[in-house]
Amino acid sequence: MAEGLPALGWAARDASGHLSPYSFSRSVPKDDDVTIKVLFCGICHTDLHIIKNDWGNALYPIVPGHEIVGVVASVGSGVSSFKAGDTVGVGYFLDSCRTCYSCSKGYENFCPTLTLTSNGVDGGGATTQGGFSDVLVVNKDYVIRVPDNLPLAGAAPLLCAGVTVYSPMVEYGLNAPGKHLGVVGLGGLGHVAVKFGKAFGMTVTVISSSDRKRDEALGRLGADAFLVSSDPEQMKAAAGTMDGIIDTVSAGHPIVPLLDLLKPMGQMVVVGAPSKPLELPAFAIIGGGKRLAGSGTGSVAHCQAMLDFAGKHGITADVEVVKMDYGQHRHRAAREERRQVPLRHRRRRQPPAGHRRLTCATQCGRALVWSRKRFAGSQPHEQVNESLVCCLSSFHIWDAVPDFHVK
Repeated sequence: MAEGLPALGWAARDASGHLSPYSFSRSVPKDDDVTIKVLFCGICHTDLHIIKNDWGNALYPIVPGHEIVGVVASVGSGVSSFKAGDTVGVGYFLDSCRTCYSCSKGYENFCPTLTLTSNGVDGGGATTQGGFSDVLVVNKDYVIRVPDNLPLAGAAPLLCAGVTVYSPMVEYGLNAPGKHLGVVGLGGLGHVAVKFGKAFGMTVTVISSSDRKRDEALGRLGADAFLVSSDPEQMKAAAGTMDGIIDTVSAGHPIVPLLDLLKPMGQMVVVGAPSKPLELPAFAIIGGGKRLAGSGTGSVAHCQAMLDFAGKHGITADVEVVKMDYGQHRHRAAREERRQVPLRHRRRRQPPAGHRRLTCATQCGRALVWSRKRFAGSQPHEQVNESLVCCLSSFHIWDAVPDFHVK
C-alpha cells in the first residue's frame, strides 16, 4: 500500500488555539488529483472560531486555512487542465457529493455533505487539514486558476472573503452598473465588496457604526458616500435610497435600520455570521416588499469567475505581511473581537519587553495569510521562516518572535 505524502504544517491541538509545528501525511495522489506547493494561505474568522472550538465542532489536531494559493507541483495522469508550475488556489471546500440537488445545479457550496478544506471529514473518514502547511492534494475539479497578474499574497483572501461577497452580488443582481449598493462594515469582507461594487460600475455607500473609517472608504477605496449607522439623522436622510445592501458584519447589530435604507423591493444579503440571532420584525420586510437573504462562500464556478474578474480589474485584498514564528499564534485579534469593545475605546500601548507589535487591520481578523519561505541553504523541514499576511485593521497583537527549528 502506497504511503501518503509527507506534510509539515501548523496545528492547534486544543481550545487554546495555539499553533505549533505538526508533521502529518496527505492522501496518496490519485490520477485526477493536483498536488500543490502552498505559498500563501489566509486565516479566516471561521478558522479562529474552529481552532478555539467556539462552535463545538473542532477535530483536533487542526491545521487551519482555506484561502490557499500556491503552485502546481505535479498532476495525476487524468489531469489535463493543470500542469506543473501553474498558479492555483483552493477555497473553503475541496470536495462535494456531486449528485445532490445543489451539486447538480452548480452550487457545490450548499452541498449537505461538503468536504471542508480544514476540519472536515473526507470520503475515507480522515480529518482534512488546511493550508497552514507546505503541500496540499486536491481533486482537479476543486482547484481554481489564479490570474498571472494578481499578487499572490493579495489574491489569497479572495478565495474566501472575495467569493463570499462576489457570489451573492452576482446571484441577486447587486452587480448592475448604476445601481446603489450599501456595504455594511469595512473589514476583510467589506473592503473587497467596495472594490467589486466600484468595478461593477455601481454607486457604493459604506455603512459603518462610527466615522473612523470615512477617509479610508472615500479616499483609498473610492466609495461614493459614507453613512454612520449610529447617527439617526444620517440614516433618516438615506432611507429608501439603496437598491441593495450586503451586510458583512460578524458582530451582533440591528438590521431593521439597514432594511429602512432599501428602496421598495430592495435586496439585503447577510454574509457576516453574528453569534447572536438577528431580530427581524415581520413588518420590516412586509412594508415595501423588501427581501432578506443569506449567503456563504461560493461555488467553484463563482470562485473562478471572481478571480478572473479580479484579474481583469486588478482587485486584491489589502494585506500586510508579518512574520509567523513559534510564539506568534495566540490570535489576539479574535480575543479582541470577543470583547466587542469599539476600537476607538481600546487603549493603545507599547508591546511588552521582548515582544514586537504586529498590526492586523480587519475588524474580523479574517484575512491573515501565511507564507513559507526557506532560508538560503536550508534543508527540507529545517530552519524555515514563516510569515503571515493580514487584511489591514487596527488590532494590535503582542507576540514573542523566537527562532525555531523543525527536524
